[in-house]
Amino acid sequence: MLQAVMTAPGQIEFNEVPIPEIKDGQVLVRMRRIGVCGSDIHVYHGKHPYTTYPVVQGHEVSEEIVKVADDVTGLKPGDTVTIQPQVVCGECYPCRNGKYNICENLKVMGFQTTGMASEYFAVDARKVLKLPEGLSFDFGAMIEPLAVAVHALRRSEDINGKKVLVLGAGPIGNLVAQSAKAMGASEVMITDISEYRLEVAKKCMIDHCINSRKEDIGKSIIDKFGRDKADIILECVGIEATMDQAINNARKGSDIIVVGVFPSKGYVDMGLVQDRELRLIGTLMYREEDYVKAIELVQQGKVNLEPLISNHFEFRDYKKAYEYIQEKGEYAMKVIISLD
Repeated sequence: MLQAVMTAPGQIEFNEVPIPEIKDGQVLVRMRRIGVCGSDIHVYHGKHPYTTYPVVQGHEVSEEIVKVADDVTGLKPGDTVTIQPQVVCGECYPCRNGKYNICENLKVMGFQTTGMASEYFAVDARKVLKLPEGLSFDFGAMIEPLAVAVHALRRSEDINGKKVLVLGAGPIGNLVAQSAKAMGASEVMITDISEYRLEVAKKCMIDHCINSRKEDIGKSIIDKFGRDKADIILECVGIEATMDQAINNARKGSDIIVVGVFPSKGYVDMGLVQDRELRLIGTLMYREEDYVKAIELVQQGKVNLEPLISNHFEFRDYKKAYEYIQEKGEYAMKVIISLD
C-alpha cells in the first residue's frame, strides 16, 4: 500500500509498505478522506513544537472497514467510520477519571505517533466510531474538528439560552459558533478580520458576523447582546490580540474558553482577570461523547459543513494541498485529501 511520509518540513515522500495485519481487538480500514488542519500546517512548516520528523500525518479521517478481528463486535466490513486519534496510557490520574483527552502521556496520531495518511490502517476497535448511513466521506472526516468544538463548549456551564461570542471565524471558530447555536445558545456572534470567512459564517446562519477591523467589538457586543454582554467568550485564534479582546470585553464574572492554539507564550492581563473574576478555561481535543454529539449534530442537520470545504486533492497530490493552503491564505478553510 501507499503511505505518505513527511520527511522534513515541506517534504513529502510516498513509500510502498505492506498492508498491516490486524491483531485481536483491531479493525483494518481503507482510508477515504483526510482533512488538513491548522496543526498539520504547523508541522508542514516545521513550527509544531511537539512533532519530529519523519512523521506520517493524518488525524481528521473517514474510512471504510475492510476486516475485523474475530473478537470485535458491533463493527463489520463495509461500515463507514471515523477514528479518535489519541493514544493514551489508561493509567494516569486523568485517564483513571475519564479525562483521557488530557492523558499525562498523550500521543496523537500524525504528531507524536504514526498517523493515518496511508491507504490502509490497522486500529483498535475501541477508537472507531460508526458514521450514519449515507453520511458523505467528506463530512465524516470533519467529525473530528466538530468534536473539538463540542468539547470546548462543554467546558463551560450549560450554554442553553446563553449569549455566546466566538473570536475567530476559521474552521474551528465557525464550527464552535455553529455548535453553540445547535446546542441551545440564544444568540451567537462571531468576529474576524476576513470578510471571506465572515461570509462563510453567514452561509452557516451565524446570528451576528462582525469584522473587528472595521467595527468596534465592544460596541458591537452591546448593540447585539445588550448591556449584559456575552455570557461566554471562546477565543479560537491563538494570538495575543484576540485574547486581549476577550479579556477587555468580557462581562465581570463570565467565562473565557481558550480554544486557539498559541504557538508561543502569550501575555495575559491577569490584573483584569483577577479584578473582574473572570474564569479562563482551557480545552484540549475531545472524548468519545463529544464525537457522538458531533455525529448527532450533523445527522440532524444542525451543523452545515459544506460551506467550509474549500478544495479536494488526490492522495498523490498531498504536497499540492499545502501549497494551495499557503497560496490561498484566508480563502482556504477546509482542504480534504481524497483516496478513492
